[in-house]
Amino acid sequence: MTSPHAGPLIVGSGIAGLYVALRCRELGLRPTLVTKSRLEESNTRYAQGGIAAAISPDDSVQLHLADTNRAGYGLVDRSAAKILTSEAPARIADLVRYGVPFDTVEGRIAVGREAAHSRARILHAGGDATGLSIEETLRRRALAEGIETRERTVLRRLGRGRDGGIEATLTRDDGGEREEVEGRFVVLATGGAGSLFRHSSNPSIATGDGVAIAFRAGARLSDMEFIQFHPTTFFRPGAPRFLITEAIRGEGALVVNEEGERFLPRYHPDAELAPRDVVTRAIRAEMVRTHSDHVYLDATRIPRDQLYTRFPTICRFLSGYALDPSRDRIPVTPAAHYMIGGVTTDLEGRTSLPGLWACGEVASTGVHGANRLASNSLLEGLVFGERVVRHLLHPGGGGPGPPDRVLRVRDPPRSSRSANEREAADAVRRILWDGVGIVRESRGLRAAVVALDQWRGRTEPRDRSALPGPAANASLTAGLIARAALAREESRGAHYRSDFPHSVPAWRLHLSLERATTR
Repeated sequence: MTSPHAGPLIVGSGIAGLYVALRCRELGLRPTLVTKSRLEESNTRYAQGGIAAAISPDDSVQLHLADTNRAGYGLVDRSAAKILTSEAPARIADLVRYGVPFDTVEGRIAVGREAAHSRARILHAGGDATGLSIEETLRRRALAEGIETRERTVLRRLGRGRDGGIEATLTRDDGGEREEVEGRFVVLATGGAGSLFRHSSNPSIATGDGVAIAFRAGARLSDMEFIQFHPTTFFRPGAPRFLITEAIRGEGALVVNEEGERFLPRYHPDAELAPRDVVTRAIRAEMVRTHSDHVYLDATRIPRDQLYTRFPTICRFLSGYALDPSRDRIPVTPAAHYMIGGVTTDLEGRTSLPGLWACGEVASTGVHGANRLASNSLLEGLVFGERVVRHLLHPGGGGPGPPDRVLRVRDPPRSSRSANEREAADAVRRILWDGVGIVRESRGLRAAVVALDQWRGRTEPRDRSALPGPAANASLTAGLIARAALAREESRGAHYRSDFPHSVPAWRLHLSLERATTR
């Protein structure tokens, strides 16, 4: 069935989607918020470290901006980064107004330090439960405001509407009726794609569906090769890859190998506070050197009271494995964490597809460059979410500027042999981790592209009027990541090629992907 939709349709219920919905309501728009899982299930909920903003007397927007630019290895869009850092304090004020219970010291919001930040500027709530606190606060506020929400409602397709707007095809995951929602505005806030990798810090819902659906509809993507791996997730065979926030290193925890030797100073002068990509590759190199599948975080030098007050979620999780971080070392290993690229947007969140906006992890604003600065991600969802809402009030033309370099991607041939969803999902996760992981090289990347095209051919519906399912989205998004990684013949930030181990000035550009049209 087809139904008109007067207000914006917001897809995704993390910090970006919830904030956009609340601000739309405050400013007189009538949003509808849909999410493929429960309203509270998103990457935001699992964000431990916090949210960055220059609010301390010894900090400044200029310092935050400089740190953001430095972390991005020459690819940060400086206009976007200036917006991010300068508008951060106002967006923090919005969260306080909504009731987010940030931790305080003597009546002032407390701030901590994380890797690659030159000042303590990380706000947290509930110690290491910042994302959870933000998500629960915004969700309660959205429900109290009477915002229309639809759980377990899946975006399946985007297309041009009959009135020049955009049409979204939605289905219920319980097999309910297919619905075509036609309106002027759709806001993608569907999050990232970390769980497409075999080892990931993300919840299982982070499968890059929004990227795949936007790409099929004709939207441009950018920076898909830049996948940030988190250096420290809990390691134990059979256990989940639970995130151990780098804020614990900011408080004094050290990374050591099997012999108890601190090794990061050999790889970077900032050691435990080096950028994430450096720490991740150093840990991987040490694991290879010592023939081990993990290293350790040693937090025993942090006073026990401080440790349990600052990191209650982590301590509670570790207790389930009979570990006390005040006396026991924490086994850790790297895992896929954050999708830096995504659907290309301008500074107002407009994509290259008229009527479609994007914000949060699904969007590529250019603000992170080649390597996201820690705790800028929750902030990005707020800052650019606000700009999306402001533009929705007075929409006009525009969108992303011309791309630096374009890779046009053709659809693979449909296979006569179909695959079941579980089989395809497992294959995608293995192929990405093995061929497009922390360290990449040409042969593995080429093999990954070929294999992912084959899986896409087996998962895309043979009837082109049918709706692609999760496995088709997963293989498409994974294939785009692999293609971009193969095309960028250098190492920069989160993208490391062992066959091209240095940064190349000619590659100081953003690589875009567009769907090739066929006649």
